Amino acid sequence: MRDYLLTLCITAAVTYLLTGPVRKFAIAAGAMPEIRARDVHREPTPRLGGIAMFFGLCAGLLVADHLDRLNSVFALSNEPRALLSGAALIWLIGVLDDKFEIDALIKLGGQMIAAGVMVMQGLTILWLPIPGIGTVGLTQWQGTLLTVALVVLTINAVNFVDGLDGLAAGMVCIASAAFFLYAYRIWFGYGIEAAAPATLFAAVLMGMCLGFLPHNMHPARIFMGDSGSMLIGLVLAASAISITGQVDPDALKIFEGSTRQATHAALPVFIPLLLPLTVIAIPMADLVLAIVRRTWNGQSPFAADRGHLHHRLLEIGHSHSRAVFIMYFWSALIAFGALTYSVHSASMWIMLPIVTLSAVGLVLLLLPRFRPRAPRWAESFVPPRYRRRKAAPPADLGAASATAGDAGDADADGARGTEEPVRVPAGVNGATAIGARSHLLERRKAGTPG
Repeated sequence: MRDYLLTLCITAAVTYLLTGPVRKFAIAAGAMPEIRARDVHREPTPRLGGIAMFFGLCAGLLVADHLDRLNSVFALSNEPRALLSGAALIWLIGVLDDKFEIDALIKLGGQMIAAGVMVMQGLTILWLPIPGIGTVGLTQWQGTLLTVALVVLTINAVNFVDGLDGLAAGMVCIASAAFFLYAYRIWFGYGIEAAAPATLFAAVLMGMCLGFLPHNMHPARIFMGDSGSMLIGLVLAASAISITGQVDPDALKIFEGSTRQATHAALPVFIPLLLPLTVIAIPMADLVLAIVRRTWNGQSPFAADRGHLHHRLLEIGHSHSRAVFIMYFWSALIAFGALTYSVHSASMWIMLPIVTLSAVGLVLLLLPRFRPRAPRWAESFVPPRYRRRKAAPPADLGAASATAGDAGDADADGARGTEEPVRVPAGVNGATAIGARSHLLERRKAGTPG
């Protein structure tokens, strides 16, 4: 565990330290595209954050190669080299897209080629554990097609969810943390060396995301761009492929006894078929809904819009940071819920906290629909948006305050005293209240002191 933690820390440190210089390079190179209609940020922000993440990946694999307990991963398996080859290719395509905005079909072809490069070097699905049947071997073409499909789906799912500051990096970090714990349990608990590459990939992926997040949290100073989102999506897919298709379920010696007992005991083996999907369940759902929505409206599936899940959270009134943390919450609930159930599947007590946390998540989703107001005695302890509105001042107060002026000024002051207070639009709530500040901005622009 110490070697994995050291690899994680080195990866995070290199990524964090390189992100600052990469930001300056992105500004100098002009990798700051104009704000598009679907963007939520208001100022041009440099991309190419994937450059720092790629070099963090290289540093993590290099350090792991020189550690005594992790050196065997490189000696006994070609998967780290396969991952590095595919990552380099997909990263190069992402850098070109961040700078020149290449066509979506070209990116899709590049993703398939990167997956094919990993398959050619041995990182592929060889067999599948089927409940009630056992291990089912796959032909070369079946394994290749399944591997390429999983890589492409994961890359695009992560790419689709990369719409808010810190969202993609945080969700993938949560997913990789859950996957690391599962892979480490298979490797250390069952003594299966074939699970070591997946454990290493998950640790490196966590380091890449943790090192980049401080620069990418709202308000972001740099975006990872397609060079980063496609890269971490490929690494996440490689981890799932490695432990799903390379670990032989027969090595666990659990397909013994009756069919029911063997199927129940084999649950830790069947979980890899579901865990890669659960850790990206929200991005995958966003991907499927986006394809259905765009094709239903007669648009291309690759056409950009503002219908993603994170856009919907902003539309119903959540702030930027709250929307991100809600997505974090659901990702962690799904990923770690599946992980916990794989360890203690016989205990039904696991379902109780999962259901409870799901109810809490639903309350958080619907929170902007409600407009809580604090009691009078607690108004001084809460933010202004939770305080009750004060009544309009009486008309005679405005007139009385103008005794030193002429009659015309007194009448004007009286009129202002009877004027209704500024009304906030109906669609604006506490998280996105902007109506009450607009008139102040106009006065300052006109030269009137605030």
